[in-house]
Amino acid sequence: MLNPIKPALIMLLALTVLTGVIYPALVTLYAQTFFKDQASGSLLYDAQSVPNGSQLIGQAFTNPKYFWGRPSATQPFPYNAAASSGSNLGPTNPALLALIKARIAAFQAADPDNHFLIPIDLVTASASGLDPHISPAAAHYQVSRIARLNQISPKRIQKLVDDLAEARQWGILGEPRVNVLLLNRALTQLVATNER
Repeated sequence: MLNPIKPALIMLLALTVLTGVIYPALVTLYAQTFFKDQASGSLLYDAQSVPNGSQLIGQAFTNPKYFWGRPSATQPFPYNAAASSGSNLGPTNPALLALIKARIAAFQAADPDNHFLIPIDLVTASASGLDPHISPAAAHYQVSRIARLNQISPKRIQKLVDDLAEARQWGILGEPRVNVLLLNRALTQLVATNER
């Protein structure tokens, strides 16, 4: 009776060591050697070397002096990386329409003189709920509010957006985009130099 079980247990142990220890260790070593920044989460650090965000995960910016990112539908709080998900509200769901109307109202309240159409990515959540990017159009839409509240020329804010805009990957994949965290970090530096 033990004859068929012994080889099965040896195979289980061997595969556990191979796929559960050796393979993950090799992949981790390779990633940390050749792609250290990406393997460590693409973290961004402040002047005191304290991490204050990742280029890969959006953050909830609510201060009207900063660029606002794409809404997040994760629970129990926005941009919860442990619970990546969309809202799962269909296009005919009245709750989705109410959310979009509330988001539009928030943008209109923050910048009542801006009569341009609000880009769709500013009022709808992404499928992951963690999207760190917005479209260049969404960033340009916010320029007048940010320039007014930070008392900086709109042309300087516009240039900041244009400088940080990323093209399609390899010229064909995805859409042009702007990383909101990088944009707000650059905006903070611009405001600091403007105040001197």
